[in-house]
Amino acid sequence: MENPLLALGAHPPFDRIAAEHVTPAIGQLLAEAGRALEAIETDPEPATYASTLLALEVATEPLETAMGVVEHLESTATTPALRDAYNAVLPDVSAFWAGIPLRHRLFQRLVALSETDEAKRLDATRARFLEKTLADFRRHGATLAPADKERLRAIDRELSTVASRFSQNVLDDTNAFELVLPDDTPGNSRLAGVPASALDLAREAAHAAGQSGYRLTLQAPSVNAVLTYADDAALRQTLWRAYNDRSTRGAHDNRSLVRRLLELRRDKAVLLGFRDFADLVTEERMAKTGAEAQRFVDDLGEKTRAAFEREKAELLAFRRELEGPDAPLLEPWDVAYYSEKLKLVRYAFDDEKLRPYFSFERVLDGAFRLAETLYGVRIEKAEGVSVWHETVRAFRLKEPGGAELGLFYVDPYPRESKRGGAWMHGLVAAVPPTPHLAVFCANVAPPAGGKPSLLTHRDVETIFHEFGHLLHHCLSTVSVRSLAGTRVVQDFVELPSQIMENFCTEREGLNLFARHFETGEPIPDALLDGLRAARTYRAASQQMRQLGFAAVDLALHRDFDPSSDADPIAFGNQVLKDYAAATLPPDYGMLASFLHLFSHPVGYAAGYYSYKWAEVLDADAFGRFRREGILSAKVGADFREHVLSQGDSRDPMDLFVGFMGRKPTVEALLERQGLGG
Repeated sequence: MENPLLALGAHPPFDRIAAEHVTPAIGQLLAEAGRALEAIETDPEPATYASTLLALEVATEPLETAMGVVEHLESTATTPALRDAYNAVLPDVSAFWAGIPLRHRLFQRLVALSETDEAKRLDATRARFLEKTLADFRRHGATLAPADKERLRAIDRELSTVASRFSQNVLDDTNAFELVLPDDTPGNSRLAGVPASALDLAREAAHAAGQSGYRLTLQAPSVNAVLTYADDAALRQTLWRAYNDRSTRGAHDNRSLVRRLLELRRDKAVLLGFRDFADLVTEERMAKTGAEAQRFVDDLGEKTRAAFEREKAELLAFRRELEGPDAPLLEPWDVAYYSEKLKLVRYAFDDEKLRPYFSFERVLDGAFRLAETLYGVRIEKAEGVSVWHETVRAFRLKEPGGAELGLFYVDPYPRESKRGGAWMHGLVAAVPPTPHLAVFCANVAPPAGGKPSLLTHRDVETIFHEFGHLLHHCLSTVSVRSLAGTRVVQDFVELPSQIMENFCTEREGLNLFARHFETGEPIPDALLDGLRAARTYRAASQQMRQLGFAAVDLALHRDFDPSSDADPIAFGNQVLKDYAAATLPPDYGMLASFLHLFSHPVGYAAGYYSYKWAEVLDADAFGRFRREGILSAKVGADFREHVLSQGDSRDPMDLFVGFMGRKPTVEALLERQGLGG
C-alpha cells in the first residue's frame, strides 16, 4: 500500500494521510535515519563537513518532516485513531532525537571535523553550525558516562509521552464542556450585554450540535465574550471557573502530570550538570542564565508595580461609583467586565465598534499587503493544493521575479478536532532555492448570522503576530537548514512576530485592510483615536499578567522541589497572586491547562519571560519604522536583510544591532505602554 508519509514532496497530500499510515511510515523512517547515522559513524575516511554535519542534516530530514506533518494533523484534525497512532510512535521518535547527542562515535566524528584545516576555513554560517552543534551535543549529554546516557534517554522519552498526554487532556476537557441557554432573547437576562456577534456564534454552535438556544463553550471567542460583556455575574463566574478549572479533576486531571514534568525536567538538568532546568534552557539564549531571566522579570515588575496597584484601585473605585460604596471587591471574573465598562466611559471606546471593520478576509489580505509593501514579495493563492479541512486555504510567497520562497497554509477557525490558541508551524525549513513550507493557525470567530468572520482588535494583532512568525520562516536565506527560519533562540524568536502587531494601530497600516464589511468605509478618526488612547489603558495590569506567567514559570523550574510533598499548583498560585488583578480562589487551577509550559518537553518552559524580553526588542525596533516611515520599503528591506532572512546564522544581538545600530533599551517599551518616566 502506498504510504503518503513516505512521499510528502513539496505539497504534502494532507487529504490522503490517515492514521494507519503513521506507525509503518515513522518506523521505516526511524530505521533509515538510524542506518544513515551509523554510516556517518563508520565512515573510514577523514571527517569532512560533507561527510559529517551535512550528512547529519540529510539523514534526519525525512523523519523530521514526516513527524512534523503527523504532529500538525494531530493538532488540527485529530481523531481517536490518529491520536493513538501519534502516541504510539512519539516515544520512539523522542528517544531517537534525544539519543543523537548520546552517540559517542558520532560525537567523536564531529570533534574530529572541528580539528581539521577545513573547519578553520568554513564560512561564518557553517562555522557557527559546527560550534553550536558541538555545544548542543555537550549540553544534551555527549560527555556523560554510559549509564547516565541511558538515564537521559529514559527521561526524554517519558517527557514527550507525559507532555503529549497533558496537551490531549486539555483538548478533551475543553471539548467536554458546554452550557446551553434557552432561546428566549431578548428576555434571556443571562445573556444580557453579550454582543450580537457572540450571540450569533453561540446560536450557530447550538445548531451545529443539534440543539436549540445558545451554546457556550470554552473556545476563546465564547469565553472572552461572556467574561467581557455578560451582565450576569453568575454566568461570568461559571465560564471563568470552567475555563480555569480545566484538567484539574476526573479522567483529564493533569495535576500529577505537572509534578512529573517538573520532576523530569529537574532530573535532566541536574544530570547534565546544571543547577536547574532554567539554567539548562537559558544557557544558549540571550538571557544566558535563569537568574538573569529572573532579574529581567523582577526589574520590569518593579517598574510596573506602582501603576498596577493604581489601576486596581481605580477599577474598584469605578465599580463602587456604579453600584455604591458597599459594592464588593472585584472577583477574577469581574475584572474584564468592569475594565471594558471603564474603558467605554474613559475613552468612549468600545471594542465591539471596531469589529465591523475587521473581517477576517480583509485582515488576512492586509497582512499580505503589508508584507508585500515592506519586504518586496508577492503573495498569491495556491490552486490545487491538498488541505486537511475545507476552511483551510493555501498561498505561495514569491519574489517579484517569480521565484517561489514558500508555500503556506492558513487555518483560521476553531473546531473540536483542533487545539485552541494560535500558532505558526514551520513544516519544512528549506535551503534556497527550495521553497519553505509552513502553516499558521488561529481560532477566531467563524462567520455567523449571515455575516463574515468579524474580529476583535486583539484577534487582528494575533493574525499579524503569527504571520510575522511565518515571514521569519519563509524569508530565510540561510544555507544551513538547522539554522534557518525561526530556529533561533526563544527570547529572540518573538521579535519578528511581535513587531507586526505595531502596524495594527497605525493609520498607514490599518488603511491597508480596515474597512467596514458593509459600507467599505475606513475606520473613522474618532474611533481610531479611541483605539490609540485605549492602547495604554490598564497597560500595567496587562504587563503584570504576562510577568506573572513568566514569574511562575521560573519559580516552578528554579525553586519548586517536585520530590517534596508540596503541591506545584498551590506553589504556583502563591507566585501568581502577586500579579493578579483580583484575589484568586484557593482552588485556582489554571496551571493544569497551561499549554505553553507543559504541552511540550521544553516548549516555553523556563522561557515564558521571552515574550516580554522580545517585546523590549520589538518596541525599540519599531521606533525606527516610526522615525523613517511606517510603510518604508527601505526600513522593511533592512529588517528583512538583518533579521528575517538570517535565521540563527549570527548571534541574535548582532542581528538586532545590525538593524538598529545599537543594543536595545527597555525605555522604548515603557514609553509605548505609557509607563515611562
